[in-house]
Amino acid sequence: MQVTPVGRIAGALLFTPAPHADERGFFCRTFDSDVIRDAGLNPHCFVQDSVSRSSRGVIRGLHARGGAGEAKLVRCSYGAVFDVIVDLRPASPTYLNWESFELDGLAQVSLYVPAGCAHGFQALTDPADVAYRIDRAHDPAQDLTIAFDDPALAIPWPLPVSVMSQRDRRAGPLATAAEHLAAPGTCRAHR
Repeated sequence: MQVTPVGRIAGALLFTPAPHADERGFFCRTFDSDVIRDAGLNPHCFVQDSVSRSSRGVIRGLHARGGAGEAKLVRCSYGAVFDVIVDLRPASPTYLNWESFELDGLAQVSLYVPAGCAHGFQALTDPADVAYRIDRAHDPAQDLTIAFDDPALAIPWPLPVSVMSQRDRRAGPLATAAEHLAAPGTCRAHR
C-alpha cells in the first residue's frame, strides 16, 4: 500500500492499495495497521465504522465536528464520488484550503481526513457506497455543517445536486463553522 501526503491539506493522506484482479473480480486490503502506524497514525484510535449509499448527484456535507474534531478514513467501496476536504484548523499552514479527489470502487483508495477538517462528497454514480472509519463516537451536539455552495470556497461540484438532507440544506457559511472548530485531533501516534 502506498501512502501519499495531500499537499494542499496538512496531515491529510491518501492510502493507495494494490488490488489483485482476475476473472473473479478483485481482492484488496483496505486497512493495514502496520501501514497506518508507519504513516504516523494510531491504528487503534478508530472506534466506529460506518457506510453510506447515495444516488447519483447526492451531496453529503460539508460536515465537520466541534470539540476535538473527528479524524476519519474515507473510501468509496462501490461506484465513484467527488470527495472534498476543507482545512478548518486555524493553526494549520493549509488553513481554509480545500482539495478534491475522485474516489472509486475500482481503486479502493482511502483518504485520511485529519480532525478539524470538513468533509463532503457528491455521488458520481448510481449508487455510490462510501465507507468511513472514524476516531470518535458520534455526538450530534457537536455536528457542524458548511454550505456546499459557499462562495468563499467556490467548489466546482461536477453534477447538479439531486438530493440533500435538510441538515445540509440549512448549512451555514464557512466563516461560522470555522469559528467553532478546535485544534487537530487525537489520532496521531505517540512517539
